[in-house]
Amino acid sequence: MEKTALIVTDGTENMEEMAKAISSSLHDFKVTLLSAKKFAGTDLLPASLIFFGAENPDPPSFAYLQKLLAHINLAGRPCGIFSASQESADYLRTIARDSELKLYPEPLINKGDIQAWIKKITAGF
Repeated sequence: MEKTALIVTDGTENMEEMAKAISSSLHDFKVTLLSAKKFAGTDLLPASLIFFGAENPDPPSFAYLQKLLAHINLAGRPCGIFSASQESADYLRTIARDSELKLYPEPLINKGDIQAWIKKITAGF
């Protein structure tokens, strides 16, 4: 079975840079990188690993994703959160909880150690 990763960002320059760095670290995955504005619910279906990134809490571009996550069950799928601040990371964790994603406990803040973070999240694959 093909390992796939979906990375959804708010589309800001900083988050796009982080998403590209995460994507380049996912060597064994087919990666789809989308801004939240271009995201569709069907993008979640093939994803075995999911990442969400936002510069600020509650960005308008995440409105659809937030509504969708409140009504979909993604139980057990690993999810990594990356952001520019702990406040943004907390927002992303909150919207992901209802979908029962398996949230990696520590968010990646401001690029941090991407390689070590990815290694921990992908350890079960």
